[in-house]
This record gives sequence, structure tokens and C-alpha cells, in this order.
Amino acid sequence: MALVENGGGYEDGRFRVSEATAGDFVALLKPRVMSLVVFTAFVGLLAAPVAPNPLIAVIAILSIAVGAGASGALNMWYDADIDAVMTRTAARPVPSGKVLPGEALIFGLVLSALSVMTLGVLVNWLAASLLAFTIFFYAVIYTMWLKRSTPQNIVIGGAAGAFPPMIGWAAATGSLSLESVILFLVIFLWTPPHFWALALFKCEDYARAGIPMMPNVVGEASTRRQIFAYSLVVAPVAVLPWLLGYTTAFYGVTAILLGAGFLYYAWKVLIMADADRAMRPAKALFGYSLLYLFAIFAAYLGDAVYERAAGLAGI
Repeated sequence: MALVENGGGYEDGRFRVSEATAGDFVALLKPRVMSLVVFTAFVGLLAAPVAPNPLIAVIAILSIAVGAGASGALNMWYDADIDAVMTRTAARPVPSGKVLPGEALIFGLVLSALSVMTLGVLVNWLAASLLAFTIFFYAVIYTMWLKRSTPQNIVIGGAAGAFPPMIGWAAATGSLSLESVILFLVIFLWTPPHFWALALFKCEDYARAGIPMMPNVVGEASTRRQIFAYSLVVAPVAVLPWLLGYTTAFYGVTAILLGAGFLYYAWKVLIMADADRAMRPAKALFGYSLLYLFAIFAAYLGDAVYERAAGLAGI
């Protein structure tokens, strides 16, 4: 254990002994969020028309993973006050006292610099610039500004989670394309219905923390309508890669079926009875939305791998 200051200051006029373990610092990285970020970046990297050197691919994915973790650490540092009053986040390392605020801040800043510099020097600076912007957007634009100031926080802030496929694509090709932008749009448009479904059944938590999530500001009925409206958009956008000739019918049919499922669950939320305080349809949509995004990108990856293998085999 090391003697550190309590968030850059003192506790009762004395230094406080840090009791953080390696596991606490891993928790700062938001591993579950990181796994989805890494997966979508991996899809963007492998779906690109240029097959990257395996070593470069590993370096790129590790850099993106570290950058995503850095964003999570900076988010937990800044949001410690509101995390402490929300049941969903009270056990996080900083509000629970396991990691000191100053430790989380330094950890996040060091990992941010390390990930961006590694990606820039060893892969390319376009990918590194996108990663740097993503970290800045999530930690500063979303966490420090949008999250506490507007019910559109997750709409605009969702861009941060949508950049990884573009970063992966840029790491492989050194450029961007319409195909990578569509992958960005799928995540960007998916984010509001996903998080608003969560906000519906965690409404009291967000109200207690003073976060202006959509249900707390405009009401549940309006939120349910907006969830359905976004679902009507994201489902066909996810089919665009097939319609534009980027994928085979395998991906196209998969995207159509998954989109139909998304619309079904969004419809159930739309017509949900006000008396259903258990929010069962909202919880079902939240769970399905996670499966949906993973399955969409898994299908995209499978399609890209098949097409590349077929091309090498001369089929």
C-alpha cells in the first residue's frame, strides 16, 4: 500500500492509506462496457477491405481497449458524487472508497496518453486521433457537460460509444469510408432506445442523482414514443450494408430478423400500461438491445470473414 492524498487533498489533516487492489483498478475500466467496445472495434478492423498485419491488429485492439478503459476511469472519477447516491453504481470503486478520486484521475489520464500514443506510433495517427477524440468526447463532452445538463445527453453522448468500429477500420486502412460510417450510425441510433429503456426502470435512481434523463424530464409516455421512433430508424439502417452491396444476403436477412425483434420489443414498451410499475417491457427491451447489437456485429463479422475466405479460395 502507498501513502496518497485523498483526491488531491487530505482527510482529517492526514494522509490516507490507499487500500485499492488490482481488482479495484480493473473495475474502474468498466470491463463489460469495454468488451462491447473492443468487439465492435474488432469487427470494424476485420471488415475493412485491407487485411492488417496480425501484430498491428493486436496492438490496435489492445490500444482501443486501454483507451476505452481510460474513458471509464475518468467517468468514474468525475461522477463519484452521483454514483454514490444511485443503487446501480454505489458499489463502484470511487464512491465505495476503495479507490481514491486522485488515483482514478491519474490512472485514467495515464492510460489515455498511453493508448493514444501507442496507437499513433505503432499503427497510424488517424486511428489514434479518433481514439483521442473518443476519450475526450466521453470524458469531457458527455460526462462533464451533457450528462448533467440535458435530457439529450445520451443522444449526443452516444457518439462516443459509436466510434470504435471507425477506429478499427482506420487502424486497418489508414482511412475512413461510408461503410465504416454506417457501422457508426448503427451504434449511434441504437444507443437512445437502449439507455432510455434502462432509464425507464431506473427513473428514481436518476432522479435521486439529479440526472436529467428523458423519463424524468418529459415523462414516461413521451420517452416510450421516442424509444419506438429511434427503433424505427435503427432497424432499417442496420440493413443498409446489405442494400448497398457491402455484405451478402446472410447478413441482410439476419439484420432484418433482428430488427423485427427490436421493433417488437420497442412496440411492447410503447403500449406498456402505465400501471406496470415493474417495467417488464422496458427491462425486456434493454436485455434484447444488448443481444441485438452483439448479434448484428457478429453477423457482420461472420459475413466479412466468409467473403474474405471465399475470395482467397477463388470461389
